[in-house]
Amino acid sequence: WALVVAAPAFGAPLYAENFEIDPSASWTVNGGPSDHAANLYFDYSTVGIPVAPSGLGSRGMKLQANQSSGVFGGMSASPSAMSFAGNYTVAFDWWANVNGPFPVGGSGSTQLSTFGVGTSGSVAQWPGGAQDSIWFAATGDGNSGSDWRAYSPTAPTRYADTAPGIYAAGAAAGSTNASHAYYSGFGSNSAPAAQLASYAQQTGTTLAGSAGMEWHRVEIVVSSLTVDWFVDSLLIATVPIGDDTANTGNKIFFGHSDTNATSSTDVNDSALLFTLIDNISVTDRSASVPEPGTLLLVALGLAGFAYSRRATVTPIRSSPAAC
Repeated sequence: WALVVAAPAFGAPLYAENFEIDPSASWTVNGGPSDHAANLYFDYSTVGIPVAPSGLGSRGMKLQANQSSGVFGGMSASPSAMSFAGNYTVAFDWWANVNGPFPVGGSGSTQLSTFGVGTSGSVAQWPGGAQDSIWFAATGDGNSGSDWRAYSPTAPTRYADTAPGIYAAGAAAGSTNASHAYYSGFGSNSAPAAQLASYAQQTGTTLAGSAGMEWHRVEIVVSSLTVDWFVDSLLIATVPIGDDTANTGNKIFFGHSDTNATSSTDVNDSALLFTLIDNISVTDRSASVPEPGTLLLVALGLAGFAYSRRATVTPIRSSPAAC
């Protein structure tokens, strides 16, 4: 009889934020050279977005950049007092909202949602700025040559498609484009019905392989050797942790960036073109504790083990007494 016990599935909680109470005072927002906006208490139901799958409320963090200045730029936001080291996982719900019509998108629709680890929290992390972290990005509309991206101070900046060992889709030209078969499980989404009802331009469906107009559960898994990026349990990229040569801090960040210097001319861009983050959790994997389900499996396993021994061990009987 074999006793099988499930491995621990998560670690000790270090930090959580669901934005249902305005947390703005405890976050630091850093902007690049263009205009940017951060609303850390945004009710996303006002633009028809359904409640994120990991939470109960409709408040989240709305991030935007280069709305009107026409200057290439980006921004990032970090929880001010929180630093993390060792083996840990950052998990969160992510929605990239894009101005339509789809699949091409409206004016200026190709922008980036960004997120990463190891920053000082005092410098905006975006493609044209100073890099002090390992971070990842994706376009919402899938209309860039590189829609799924990984960055570090030593890449330099963005890892090329052909960088060995970085992108799970392979080290080959086109491996970061939404059209690559590896990303085919994403995309082909319509705008939420309530959003379409308010903004008639949100017609059509997004490109296959693109990230926009749907909720994703993201995990950034930090170990002693690598930082892995998962979207809906699909590994997107792996960066050696030693590539964070700047090594200026241990903070996490979430951000938004444009991909060029052209601002959108869409009259609805401020309402429709943004990154949305909700239900952030950081867990320490070096201090793993079992899930309740794991404890139940242990209890059932021990009970089964005890029953098996009782059922299979033949008791020793004494000889009958002499009559």
